[in-house]
Amino acid sequence: MPEYEKAMRPEDITRLFVERSNAGDATGVAALYEEDAVMAYPPGDRTVGREAIRTLWEKVLANRPHFEPEQPLPTLISGDIALTSTPPKDGVGARAQVVRRQPDGSWLRLLDQPEFVPPTR
Repeated sequence: MPEYEKAMRPEDITRLFVERSNAGDATGVAALYEEDAVMAYPPGDRTVGREAIRTLWEKVLANRPHFEPEQPLPTLISGDIALTSTPPKDGVGARAQVVRRQPDGSWLRLLDQPEFVPPTR
């Protein structure tokens, strides 16, 4: 895998995700995840493992979507685990990730819930 800039703060992951996604770099997006990470996407399903996440993002990025940076909400940190979140630009739902500090001090996503939507009544 190529050498990528590391997220040295939990909040860096969101910025790096936007940069790499907009560049069409599925391998770079997958590098933001731990080897056995779990992503709750596509909606109603799960994608497990960095390689499966890379394959998923190859498909998504083939359509050349454009991502806008979202202002992170305050990060909750407990030791080597952190909860990051952002409100989506469209104001619907939320996004949340559990990230873990790596031995080199960088952070990677462990759990990713890219879309929370309000329950329908």
